[in-house]
Amino acid sequence: MANLFGYFSNDIGIDLGTANTLVYLKDKGIVLREPSVVALDTVTRKVRAVGDEAKRMLGRTPGNITAIRPMKDGVIADFDVTEAMLRYFIQKASQSFRAPPRVVIAIPSGITAVEKRAVMDSATHAGARKVITIPEPMAAAIGVGLPIDEPAANMIVDIGGGTTEIAIISLNGIVFSKSIRVAGDELDAAIIGYMKRAYNLLIGERTAEEIKMRIGSAYPLDEELSMEVKGRDSVAGLPKTIHITSQEVREALSDTIASIVDAVRTTLERCPPELSADLVDRGFVMAGGGSLIRGIDRLLSDKTGLPVTVADDPLSAVANGTGAVLNDLSWLMQNA
Repeated sequence: MANLFGYFSNDIGIDLGTANTLVYLKDKGIVLREPSVVALDTVTRKVRAVGDEAKRMLGRTPGNITAIRPMKDGVIADFDVTEAMLRYFIQKASQSFRAPPRVVIAIPSGITAVEKRAVMDSATHAGARKVITIPEPMAAAIGVGLPIDEPAANMIVDIGGGTTEIAIISLNGIVFSKSIRVAGDELDAAIIGYMKRAYNLLIGERTAEEIKMRIGSAYPLDEELSMEVKGRDSVAGLPKTIHITSQEVREALSDTIASIVDAVRTTLERCPPELSADLVDRGFVMAGGGSLIRGIDRLLSDKTGLPVTVADDPLSAVANGTGAVLNDLSWLMQNA
């Protein structure tokens, strides 16, 4: 819906993710995409860096500085640090605003009322004039262009950093949703655990994420991949280099991915029969960074018997959804 009043011109949408935060500025699109990481002075608790600069410090900081991720499993783990991070992102995105912005924030569908209030309070203290929340799967469905206003089933699977959000949507409402705290972070942890068990090699989060992105897969590949991994030998205590293959990484990820498959199947089992019939033809759409793991769409299609499509820009789906909500006057009025 078109914007009717200039009053709404300084609204922003935020995908406050466990791994990354994206900010959508009305009429301009996504203007900020940075890691949800904050570097703190451990003595004074003063923020030293936020976003890209802070992520570069992960695992590389001196004793008096620690780089942390204040969001865990899609919810706030450290209120004060999250507030500081949000303030940085809001101010960076709204430098040209004359008044504090109204903010639409996507939140996991499975969080508690207390966790939801923490997000809203954090954004308010960070400088938002008004905070409106939208369930992440709803934002993702809007962001990938699903016709959620139709009287038919639209299913979205959004695998983020901290949570996997699955929802069946019809007539602008969520018919059933499931949120599990198993997603990208758990996949990284599985790789870290495997490397320690199989090779006595200690690696950090950044290395695990690189392995996942470069050779991670959920389904056998036509041509298997390999890469060199550097870390520290847990026995000798010395730097060590090994070669691993995509088959090994697939084995490391298998249990975690199985949890996501089970959640998708559970959601389908709870779907009303009439809407299940729609999904036979429509299938479902995948969004979020986890959907970029090689072959995960093929695996889910095999396990459910439904067509599976990965969104064109899965990393931006939720942020684009908050942007679409900013342009929908009826949604803003309903939640004002």
